[in-house]
Amino acid sequence: MKKSTLVIVIIIAVVVILGGCGVSKYNKIVNLDESVKTSWGTVQSQYQRRTDLIPNLVATVKGAANFEKETLTQVIEARAKATSIQVRAEDLTPEKVQQFQAAQGQLSAALGRLLAVSESYPTLQANQNFKDLQAQIEGTENRIAVARKDFNDQARVYNSAIRTFPNNIVAGFGGFQQRPYFEAQPGAENAPKVQF
Repeated sequence: MKKSTLVIVIIIAVVVILGGCGVSKYNKIVNLDESVKTSWGTVQSQYQRRTDLIPNLVATVKGAANFEKETLTQVIEARAKATSIQVRAEDLTPEKVQQFQAAQGQLSAALGRLLAVSESYPTLQANQNFKDLQAQIEGTENRIAVARKDFNDQARVYNSAIRTFPNNIVAGFGGFQQRPYFEAQPGAENAPKVQF
């Protein structure tokens, strides 16, 4: 075999090996990106579950007590705002996640006030429908917390993968960007004050 032919064969072999590694790295990043999108879908699903429960909670409260209109209005308005902000998995930017999280935080606060004020109404507390809905909302809030944690875990794995060498080269060519994390709301480090 001629020396020039040997060099060409070696160059072709190196290109094939590097191309195969690049394809493998690209496919890995695509799979991680899809895991992030799936986790985001779960987060949205849990928030939707909560949003769907709210009309039932409000109807139960209205039916069981002559309740404070301001608190009910805040819950209804917060629900409307929370459902108006939609973030698709393909558009996960820190700004959009922050908007989504802020709207959901307002809804969480309004629900918290609704549940806290309901303590003043013994007939409402005794209503089994209210107790069931309250348990559903508590369960939903726990599911939301788990879904957010899972999303952050998937985002961490993805972000780490696209920032490490040689994945960062493949990620750069593929246009893959870091995904934002869910962060605690401002003031979340302070324990809430419960007043009766």
